[in-house]
Amino acid sequence: MAHTPETAHLFRNLRLPVIASPMFIVSGPELVIAQCKAGVVGSFPSLNARPASQLDEWLHRITEELAAHDRDHPEAPAAPYAVNQIVHRSNGRLDEDMAVCAKWKVPLTITSLGAREDVYAAAHGWGGIVLHDVIDDRFARKAIEKGADGLIAVATGAGGHAGVQSPFALMQEIRSWFDGLIALSGAIAHGRSILSAQALDADFAYIGSAWIATREANAVEGYKQAIVDGRAADIVNSNLFTGIHGNYLRASIVAAGMDPDNLPEANPSAMNFGSGGDTAAKAWKDIWGSGQGIGAVEAVDTVAERVAMLTAQYRDAVATLATCSAPFLG
Repeated sequence: MAHTPETAHLFRNLRLPVIASPMFIVSGPELVIAQCKAGVVGSFPSLNARPASQLDEWLHRITEELAAHDRDHPEAPAAPYAVNQIVHRSNGRLDEDMAVCAKWKVPLTITSLGAREDVYAAAHGWGGIVLHDVIDDRFARKAIEKGADGLIAVATGAGGHAGVQSPFALMQEIRSWFDGLIALSGAIAHGRSILSAQALDADFAYIGSAWIATREANAVEGYKQAIVDGRAADIVNSNLFTGIHGNYLRASIVAAGMDPDNLPEANPSAMNFGSGGDTAAKAWKDIWGSGQGIGAVEAVDTVAERVAMLTAQYRDAVATLATCSAPFLG
């Protein structure tokens, strides 16, 4: 573990080493609050709050409800929450959203699609910590050089804008020079996968798709059930919908009238976050993002139930590992 006294204080209330990834449309106050109350880091993209003025309302609600939970449950205080900022020239709201986050002193900022020193400095100015998501060692080095506190290593199999590298290779290369905080992302939806992330020297597992199939998620019932019904073979990788390669559910592409096995390539310079490029279907709304780990999701549950299940699986995995490794450890 790579916790400093400052980060140890921030994450002291976690009951499982998990950060819930921010998902477009799906992640809202209800989901984040439930995640934090259950003992994992909850998060949402600032762009989910529309219009922009709604971001202030969301942060007010999250802050107040988590504070009330802590007063009522001192034995099980809430985990911290995070706000995801898209650091890309196409995001015209970035400065405005960062100002709102400064007002509420957001404890954890997750940055994507660009490493900017001014964004990191702004978060540090109000006492926050920044994790930047990366898909390879080159981007990891750039983010840390510019002032990010930690990294989210997005390996192959992750939902949405996924990487293509094996988690073994990605973690090995980053850990060869970086001893700070790392969350590992990529097909993690089971307690044994959380333990596996730690075995690769990650501080946290970064979990997304499993939360879609929860009562609190802002997703239509068809999307939630598709996560339950889906398997790794049902995930399609394409850059058609946003200009960046991402992983999506095959069923949603078929429902939009397209052949998931013959999708055209999009122009990466036309990057967008939901217009659907040259298609009528919109990414995230009509074309549903998902990672390859959904075979572990067997039902639509509450967040509390999902965390309890992950915790039980994690504890079983720890016990199994201890038994299996004993003969090799003398």
